[in-house]
Amino acid sequence: MKDFTITLSKINILLLIIFTLAACKEKNPPPLPPPKIPVIEVKQADVPIYKQFVGQVYGYSDIPIRARVTGFLEGIHFEEGLSVKKGQLLYKIDPQEYESKVATQQSYLAEARTSLAKAESDLNRIKPLAEINAISQSDLDAARANYDAAISYVKAMEANLHFAKINLSYCWVKSPIDGIIGKTQARIGEFVGQQPNPVILNTVSTVDTVRVEFYITEADYIRLARKFNELRKVKEENTRQNDTNNLSLILADGSTFKYKGYVNFVNREVDAQTGSLLVQAVFPNPEKLLKPGQYAKVVVLMAEVKDALIIPQRCTIELQGQYSVFVVDKDNKVKQRQIIVGDRIGDMMLVREGLKKGDKLVIDALQQVSTGLEIIPEVIVFESQPNPQD
Repeated sequence: MKDFTITLSKINILLLIIFTLAACKEKNPPPLPPPKIPVIEVKQADVPIYKQFVGQVYGYSDIPIRARVTGFLEGIHFEEGLSVKKGQLLYKIDPQEYESKVATQQSYLAEARTSLAKAESDLNRIKPLAEINAISQSDLDAARANYDAAISYVKAMEANLHFAKINLSYCWVKSPIDGIIGKTQARIGEFVGQQPNPVILNTVSTVDTVRVEFYITEADYIRLARKFNELRKVKEENTRQNDTNNLSLILADGSTFKYKGYVNFVNREVDAQTGSLLVQAVFPNPEKLLKPGQYAKVVVLMAEVKDALIIPQRCTIELQGQYSVFVVDKDNKVKQRQIIVGDRIGDMMLVREGLKKGDKLVIDALQQVSTGLEIIPEVIVFESQPNPQD
């Protein structure tokens, strides 16, 4: 009887375990549906490739105003930082020393002319006497030589007087061009014209048009030279005039200058030490916003890639220089794939190998997926946000 009771207890415990397991099994939730993950489609388009170079702004003409004679500065006849006209008086240097030199040379010239008059009179008097052999031929030759020497002396004194007048004119320093003048380097009463005192008194710049100088690498120069040759061939074959103003300028505040420019000078040689080449571009500046000395970024169109594959950078995973993306196949399963990337354009990236047009890529959820995961792809349209610095 005791054995029967123990057996019955075991059966009850076994049945309790079976019922408990069955109840637990019924309470298990159903499997979760695949997660919804945003994806984008790989696009194909013609993509221009731009590159930026740091350049410095110069006036189209930057003319230094020099003190060409020494002396004390007597007057300043302009307002700093404003426009001046060609021929406008800028500075006056004390002219007394040079006026006295002019007066001295005038007296020397008068003396030389007096000597010439005497030599001419002597020659005219001796000529008739020589014709009747009243004097020797040597006397006639001497009179003629004195006359020629007197003429040369007069010419020399005239040249000295002209030189003295030129130096005197340098006491009135005038603007050589129309432009904007800068801050003066000397003040009234200062001795100018030799070091260490100011020799360059100021600078006048033409800024209606400005020059921007920048340096490019040898490799970039070769790319641009090839592109230029291709464009020239197209231009020769096409009667339509191509627009040569294709350079943009990004200013210090990140804004883009409203006027475009063009390259008007490339240096003849590459710097052997830096491997760079000097390039000069010209930009119209009618509003005079650009000033000499400013720095700006010159944006140059380096190339245009035809039928390029482009994807958002946010789709990529970078590890030790290798790039990969999560691709969604036709069964909506995720697979990680290695790609080879090219240039970056803002928040987009060119893909050279590894993808094709129409491939679906996971975006903004890279930490939520892994290879083999089944998802519900939600195709979105990625709107590129251009960087004002690009």
